[in-house]
Amino acid sequence: MEEAIVSLAVERISDLLIHEAVFLKDVKDQVESLNAELKRMQCFLEDVDRKPEQDKRLHNRVSEIRDLAYDAEDIIDSFILKVGHQRGFHGIVKRFTSIFTKPYHLHKIGVQVKAIQTKLQNISKNLPAYEIGGDGEGSSSIIKVQQRLRRTYSHVEEEDVVSLEVSTKDVMTMLMTEEDRPHAIVSIVGMGGLGKTTLARKVYNHVEVRHHFDYLAWVYISQQCKPREVLLSVLMKVLSPSKDERELIEKLDENEMWKRLFDALKEKRYLVVLDDIWRSEDWDILKPAFPRGRKGSKILFTTRNRNVALNADPCNTPMELSLLTNDESWNLLCRKAFPRSKMGSQCCSEEFEKLGKEMVKKCGGLPLAIVVLGGLLATKQSLAQWEMVHKNIHGHLKGLPHQDHQYGAVNRILVLSYNDLPYHLKPCFLYLGHYPEDWEISKSELIQLWIAEGFISPSLESKEILMEDVGEQFLEELINRSLVQVWRRDYTGTKVKTCRIHDLLRDLCTKKAKEEKFLEIIQQSSAEFDVTLAKPLLRRISIHPSERKVHLKGEHPKLRSLLLPQDVKLIEFFISKCKSFKFLRVLTLLRRNVIKWHVSVEIGNLQHLRYLKLGCYGEMILPQSIGRLKSLYTLYIKYETHIVIPYVVFKLERLRHIILKRTRWCERGFRWRLGFTSKNIETLKYIEVDERLIENNVVLRLTNIQSLGLVFTRSEYVKPILILLTKLQRLRSLSFDILDNSILSYLDLEPLSQCHHLSKLRLMGAIEGVPNSSHRVLEFLPPNIVKLTLDSCNMSQDPMGVLEKLCHLRIFYLSKAYNGRKMICSANGFPQLDFLQIGNLIKLEEWEIEEGAMPCLRRLELVNVSLGMFPEGLRYITTLQEMSLVGLSSSLEERIKVIDEREGEDFYKVRHIPSIDFVMLLDSTSFEVITLH
Repeated sequence: MEEAIVSLAVERISDLLIHEAVFLKDVKDQVESLNAELKRMQCFLEDVDRKPEQDKRLHNRVSEIRDLAYDAEDIIDSFILKVGHQRGFHGIVKRFTSIFTKPYHLHKIGVQVKAIQTKLQNISKNLPAYEIGGDGEGSSSIIKVQQRLRRTYSHVEEEDVVSLEVSTKDVMTMLMTEEDRPHAIVSIVGMGGLGKTTLARKVYNHVEVRHHFDYLAWVYISQQCKPREVLLSVLMKVLSPSKDERELIEKLDENEMWKRLFDALKEKRYLVVLDDIWRSEDWDILKPAFPRGRKGSKILFTTRNRNVALNADPCNTPMELSLLTNDESWNLLCRKAFPRSKMGSQCCSEEFEKLGKEMVKKCGGLPLAIVVLGGLLATKQSLAQWEMVHKNIHGHLKGLPHQDHQYGAVNRILVLSYNDLPYHLKPCFLYLGHYPEDWEISKSELIQLWIAEGFISPSLESKEILMEDVGEQFLEELINRSLVQVWRRDYTGTKVKTCRIHDLLRDLCTKKAKEEKFLEIIQQSSAEFDVTLAKPLLRRISIHPSERKVHLKGEHPKLRSLLLPQDVKLIEFFISKCKSFKFLRVLTLLRRNVIKWHVSVEIGNLQHLRYLKLGCYGEMILPQSIGRLKSLYTLYIKYETHIVIPYVVFKLERLRHIILKRTRWCERGFRWRLGFTSKNIETLKYIEVDERLIENNVVLRLTNIQSLGLVFTRSEYVKPILILLTKLQRLRSLSFDILDNSILSYLDLEPLSQCHHLSKLRLMGAIEGVPNSSHRVLEFLPPNIVKLTLDSCNMSQDPMGVLEKLCHLRIFYLSKAYNGRKMICSANGFPQLDFLQIGNLIKLEEWEIEEGAMPCLRRLELVNVSLGMFPEGLRYITTLQEMSLVGLSSSLEERIKVIDEREGEDFYKVRHIPSIDFVMLLDSTSFEVITLH
């Protein structure tokens, strides 16, 4: 891990030598010398990192090197900050005779650099192995990473870590036994890593279970149970409220919330899963909110403590998961260690099998330990490498202190797997510890944070490979090693959208991160409203507050990252003065309950910022000083009504992602400035198109653009922009807002058919300017489209006849886009469609689905449609797992309900669908205005 920290310091110094050389003057030689010394240390530390046996003396030396690397990084960041001030507000370099460039001030920098270099050299004299790394394996680490990036990684689907068929049937039987008593609880008990949550989720998602219960809700408890948040989560899942109703529910006090949940459940047969509940007292607090309900209502616990289960319901014997047998353990190890082999253990030689069986015994039958060990062995190809792993399990790790005898095996395996990580992956893995337990982690956010923190070197970037691509490969490697779990795939069905980390692995992350002075988690107690850091030398903190406001106070000169992973709706974050946090690279700020938020001009003093996320529930006004954030990679703004963005944003040369996110429709975009200098932009939403954007061909400068949102006030601008977009080879996602409602306007999308790389398209606004022109427009949609959104398109012809021929389409949203009375989906149409939402087609009366249409459809959502009956063809779509009905008339809903054991007229069409939800109508869409100054 120390090697990774030194490499970050090297990266910062290299950046200084490239971009700020004019200011170094007389100290350039010392800085270059320090850089060379740190690179030699980097090679040495990489060698040490591969040697698990470290005596205390060597361990102390390594820690000293880490601390010196931190000091070097501080000096460099301080120097760059002064350079930023020297340049002045508009980035113009002042005269050479400035006071900062006088010898005295440069001499001070030189003395600090020389002092660190001297300390490093003194350490090197006491390290006998110091010289071996210079021309060895460590020096080629960058080449190795680049080679690794060119490998093809398999997208591993998450699978059950152990066969659970018998346990699944037993738990289902217990859940579906109709006991007529309050608080009937079924419990799954076992130690961490045994598969309790896997079994519970398998049962929860089972077709028969979802048919049996009226309401189902899943909530994660963890060691820090927060009753209000638990009940709020259950209430949201039970009521499926609109946005306005959700805000009202969030404002309820605890007693009102208890009563609201009690009333919602008392007439229903419900199943609520409380995953990972630790204490009986937690259940005692939650219990009053859960009524008897209809006969057969159940609570499902997963817990590590058998007494918790027995105390909660003495009438039901807990389901205790047992450890795996030797044969089961070996079979599971083979599946993970040889992922590309269908033969499993049969492809093993006797030598591999002997070593493998000896190692798997050390896992003690615990599935998590076996899976992680298998992920480690999957990276080892030779027998010698397997022998080294075998040796390490029996060697130095044997003496590690065990928190608990039961967890000794898994702790040894997890630590070994962490130690085996390449140096560049260690900080990436430890960083996952800043998320709360059981958190669903966004891949795109995680990778943007890795880049902002400097964990992904710009030197790995090339014309073919961006830093984001490198980050994706890093995450895939952690997944392939079974250290991270895939949770959801993206719209393509292949790439990762979100991921999770097991709580035992998270415990390892937080412990190691604290040992390495890498990261600390600040857990705010329920009685506190202010968080005051006790240690001013922390470099990264993650704040997990339980209340709605956090005031961070004090001076924190070394702090690099303020991480707030929680739902931003629950947190307001204030910092006293930006100058107290001058080295920050990552910052999230949120303001609630304000009509207008003038973001402080002091934010311009945070010139090291690389990731800035701002949220506001009123009007947001950004200051001109934001133009001083020369290192900014990601600008993420979430707002509600109105935003003012200064033009200086377009002068930020390193910007990669500009994201303006709002739940409501964007009425206007911000206008392009010809001075926009960044060629690194990958995400840009939203830009208003005008003549200048077309005449100067500035779109062609966006060679790295992958996701682009455009707003058109005139339809004639669309075609010339599309012609330019066909030349952007990286473009994958495109969003069009058409605001031209002129009767004479005509939308020409013909060039769109040449955008072969495009896989995601959102089209909002009228596309039918002349009668029956919509079909001609739709025929130009790229054939490789995977996700399509058509909104407010004003089509009079049924679009399904054209769209069902898109053979790669998996996700389709159709909202306020068709004005006709009848819609037909033909046999063999939409061959790959997985998700379909049809919304706000208020004139639609009849929907015909032919047998063989949509053969892969798994989820269907109908929102505010006026159908007279449900389509007969629904009964042919046997793949359907979920159907959500929002804002439908009561007469239409009753056609598929079973009331007093009487089936509705259309019930036979949907009886095969495991889950059908009836949801209240969402609030109407409103508009926004974006202003610039």
